[in-house]
Amino acid sequence: MADDDFTITLTHDQALILSDWLHTMLMGDTPEFDALVNRDPAVWSPVYAISGALETTLVEVFKPDYLDLVAAARERLLDSLGEIGRPPNNTTQA
Repeated sequence: MADDDFTITLTHDQALILSDWLHTMLMGDTPEFDALVNRDPAVWSPVYAISGALETTLVEVFKPDYLDLVAAARERLLDSLGEIGRPPNNTTQA
């Protein structure tokens, strides 16, 4: 069982956003993320595996308009989530 591979299917937009987020978490100054993951150090193994798989698959990371591509993907994902991604403004007055 330990040698069985596991496959996760993501849309291209999901993969791009997850890759960007993981890069930010792994390479940035993210003490909250580090503390969360360090509670269970074994989680670093799948985090690195997923991050590495995404980075070696997505060609966008090498494109000069990478940030624009990420922003567009983020907008499409937020739109696809409906109210979860874009909650309606609370217009009630107190």
